[in-house]
Amino acid sequence: MSTHGLVVALPTEDRVAAHAFARALGLDTPGELADDGVPEPLRVVVNERASVMYVPTGGFGWVTAGRDVARRGTAECLLSLAVSSPAEVDDLVARAAAAGGAEVTAPQQQPWGYTGTFSDPDGHLWEVVADPGVIPV
Repeated sequence: MSTHGLVVALPTEDRVAAHAFARALGLDTPGELADDGVPEPLRVVVNERASVMYVPTGGFGWVTAGRDVARRGTAECLLSLAVSSPAEVDDLVARAAAAGGAEVTAPQQQPWGYTGTFSDPDGHLWEVVADPGVIPV
């Protein structure tokens, strides 16, 4: 089994909004604050082995060797968070919407678990799933 950590980099048009959104979800954003009051780099800790790095859109093209950044509303990936209960799914989807994101799919039971999807302020999709291995379906 691999012991590598995972960092998913996503472009952001507004570091302040991305930071406020992550904090509203209860996620840690460690680091020294830059002039805009946001840690630089803006790393959002999902758990001890995974994090999301929000990179300003202009700098994202530099990191990706000049490749175009996808237009807002284009889904290139889906970030999935596993939680332990349907109540946690409901809570995270509601907190995301209240923090400047948007509910994309209302929380509901699916064959793979109880799930809901939201977008962050930059339109990136996040799915929250109550793991059916933990929660009886």
